[in-house]
Amino acid sequence: MLPETTLEFLNWTWDAIEPYYAELEARLLTAEMLDNWMADWAHLGKHLDEAYWRLWVDTTLDTQDAAAEARFEAFLTQVQEPAHTAEFRLKKKLLASGLQPHQFTAPLRNLEAEVALFRESNLPLLTEEQRLGNEYDQIRGVQTVQWEGQETTLINLAQVNLDPDRAKRERAWRLNMERFLQDRPALNDLWMRLVNLRHQIAHNADLPHYRAYRWGQMLRLDYTPEDCETFHHAVEEVVVPAVQRVLERRRQRMGIDSLRPWDVEVESLGRPPLRPFTSMDELADKAEAIFSALDPHLGAYFQTMRREGLIDLDNRKGKMPSSYCATYPVMERPFLFMNVVGTNEDVMTLFHEFGHAVHSFEMTRLPHHDQLRVGTEFHEVAATTLELLAAPYLDGFFYTPAESARARAEHLEVMLRFWPYIAVVDAFQHWAHTHPDQAGDSSACDDQWAGLWSRFMKGEDWSGLDDAMMTGWHRKLHIFRSPFYYIDYGLAQLGAVQIWKRALDDPQRALADYRAALALGGTVRLPELFAAAGARLAFDAETFAEAVEMMESALLEWESNFNHD
Repeated sequence: MLPETTLEFLNWTWDAIEPYYAELEARLLTAEMLDNWMADWAHLGKHLDEAYWRLWVDTTLDTQDAAAEARFEAFLTQVQEPAHTAEFRLKKKLLASGLQPHQFTAPLRNLEAEVALFRESNLPLLTEEQRLGNEYDQIRGVQTVQWEGQETTLINLAQVNLDPDRAKRERAWRLNMERFLQDRPALNDLWMRLVNLRHQIAHNADLPHYRAYRWGQMLRLDYTPEDCETFHHAVEEVVVPAVQRVLERRRQRMGIDSLRPWDVEVESLGRPPLRPFTSMDELADKAEAIFSALDPHLGAYFQTMRREGLIDLDNRKGKMPSSYCATYPVMERPFLFMNVVGTNEDVMTLFHEFGHAVHSFEMTRLPHHDQLRVGTEFHEVAATTLELLAAPYLDGFFYTPAESARARAEHLEVMLRFWPYIAVVDAFQHWAHTHPDQAGDSSACDDQWAGLWSRFMKGEDWSGLDDAMMTGWHRKLHIFRSPFYYIDYGLAQLGAVQIWKRALDDPQRALADYRAALALGGTVRLPELFAAAGARLAFDAETFAEAVEMMESALLEWESNFNHD
């Protein structure tokens, strides 16, 4: 019998696990036996998934924990690699049977794509790719500087970007960049190894380049790389001019000749930064109150996570400098990870990551493991939408009405500025993984990033900061450890704004449709998930124009409210 919890399963070797796969492969599969067979397969797959996530999470809590790293790598090589082969055989068995469980049309399509992509020769290479991703985390996790007589993490130093003292902001920004540039050789070397490895993975799968492989691996079956190019052009046509308008108003309010990189996050009228909380408990208490006010079910989810120790918020040396939400499918619980330093951005990030957690909770009723697999694009709809649905509750819980207007304006400005940056990151990856010979040269990568930055990131003055600007790709972890996972944020944000528009007219209906769409898991295709939530999966300039017009209108209203506070 498989254990009841994955905490017990973590100690199992492949020799203990393999007989369960062998029995499933040998078992007669008929229509009458299908549900039991699928349930047994799902239970085994959930244990393996949860084991992976628990071991990986341990490596992020302390990137210098050698024992955690060794446990994770041992799992990848000794358990996950043979499990992938066993999973491949069971997928082929189900497909060959011609049988289809209830609500399994979309998952079946995914299985067909995975079977077509599978190559046993790639298993050790995929393990190595994950190991190199952890190497990136290790480089980033120990990046600290001396600031005002104390050692501090770069995430903590980023608070100085909100300081009204412009000279102080510049010093902190330059110190941050100098620290990153110290790791330039190490990151270039890591990148070269990743490019070569990914090219070999694609070659083994008989594909022309890694983009084609990754497209299949991410199960992007409802849109193409050409759709991403449409997205890039739409951002350039619609969003970039809007961001320039926003930044020009900021420049005028600040009374400066040009906006430097250390000028784009600070409060533009010189007021102290918003301080929405002073402790982790206060942040969690206020967030819980907002989630409960928005929907009692959401409040109960958050209470459960707090009670069961499934939230890690504080920033500390050695911790992976990022935020995420992982799911433990046997336990039927999410785990939320952040690096909180006391800013308004922390509040919005908590809303975002908890959106992922809500998605996890809402899917638990689905019986089959593969029904829990959702495109990352819609995972991000779940997260980004909650930012917008929870934001009206800032007033009264975290802020005064004027402070709330300011916080929401800052958030909306960040969202608008995010789309051009997404286009830079995504376009860079399309180039890099269709031109591996060029991408293996770090100077060519620097040049490509600089060209894309010039194309999309208008309104900021980076003159004299060439090294920091052109190595910006070093600072984006997704490029190293989650390739092509970035357009997802852009598509999700466009969907979330559409849902927000509906919520302004009928908040209860919008919230109900949002939760109902999350509960579908991966039982329907990506466009159907967007539609169920009240949005459209879109790449075009017209949809962007509608969203940007709404956002600019709200931004002007909120700016007026806080500018005259």
